[in-house]
Amino acid sequence: MTVAADRPHLSTRTVFDADLPTIAYEHAQSPDEAHRLIGAARDEADIALGPHGPEVLGYELVRTVLRDDRFMIPAGGSLAAQGITSGELWDIVVAGLLSLDGEEHHRQRRLVAKAFTPRAAGRLRSTCADIIAELVYGVSAAGRCDVVSDIARPYPIPIICALLGTGRQDWNLFSAWADDVFKVFDWNVVNDAPVIVQAWRALESHLDDMVASRYENLTDDLLSDMMRAEIDGDRLSREELLSLAATLLMAGTDTTRNQLAAAVEVFCDHPDQWAMLAEQPELAPKAVEEAMRYSPIIFNTLRIAREDVELGGYLVPAGTLVIANTAAANRDERIYPDPDRFDITREDAPAMLTFGGGIHYCLGAHLARIELTEALVTMARRMPAIHRDGPSVWKPIVGVSGPASLPVTFDSGY
Repeated sequence: MTVAADRPHLSTRTVFDADLPTIAYEHAQSPDEAHRLIGAARDEADIALGPHGPEVLGYELVRTVLRDDRFMIPAGGSLAAQGITSGELWDIVVAGLLSLDGEEHHRQRRLVAKAFTPRAAGRLRSTCADIIAELVYGVSAAGRCDVVSDIARPYPIPIICALLGTGRQDWNLFSAWADDVFKVFDWNVVNDAPVIVQAWRALESHLDDMVASRYENLTDDLLSDMMRAEIDGDRLSREELLSLAATLLMAGTDTTRNQLAAAVEVFCDHPDQWAMLAEQPELAPKAVEEAMRYSPIIFNTLRIAREDVELGGYLVPAGTLVIANTAAANRDERIYPDPDRFDITREDAPAMLTFGGGIHYCLGAHLARIELTEALVTMARRMPAIHRDGPSVWKPIVGVSGPASLPVTFDSGY
């Protein structure tokens, strides 16, 4: 195997001129197949050429791309790469925090961060525990369930509703809107655009009513906290409040659903680790980190080079769309010894990159960790001896992926 770090320094050659390996995993039938394809390319080089541009595969280079301000978030995310550069959906996406860069991004993020603190997320720990306990109890008598539809899918919506300060009456609405809006992260937006826009506008209208009612009576929830947030007299506008609340709702729903199901799937294949977690619940934070390293539901994130950038001995020309492959970085053997081994006792592991890095590090990381920790601890205790009860089929690896279904059997821990 050729070690990428040993290659000569070739800063005058662009990534397109160099003899870099090619990579394609979008049509992989499983994450294992995708990881094999990615690993084979990473064995040859820390950068490979994919169907949408150069993909950065090595941990240190991916971390550089995520943290270096010479790389920016592309306006509209993946829309431009799919030929969408105008229209209603484009206007919605480019106005959102996930598309912003520079001072406006810093401004909105600072204001949101005043409200969305680790302490605010921590207030929801008991809510997470109550909801997962109810869901697991509902399937315990049968001793079998589909983890996706019976547990993972309904789990985060009540939590996000509690975060925003709305009740059970909104659960089904928010869940349906989240399903449709999250299609914006797939590579079929040309066809899905009308559905995405319709769901976003409906959600926005609902949140607008919530904001209007909060002006009369601020309460103890994230929406009220964002309305209170102020730095040197600067506050979020009503439009910014709506966009940020909608973004947080979306980001906190589908990702948690999919990552929980993906984590449980891994544990099904590692029953010794499941038993260990049940016996030692204090390992849960490490289990969450290891599951997100080993089986992430987001494989990559996009950046654009603002200027010519030397990266890994090659020149990335200004304007190049660069794919930072965080899934590849999470299995870099130079960083994680025996990276294809799933081990919830892994010691001194560097931070996995699934939550991103730099100024765009996931705002909801604290809450996501709490949600996954509470869910895995309860499920390991109350669903011992868990086994697959049929094949699990993953959604497309691009965008936000994860198991589409995960039928399991288990012993009842009640």
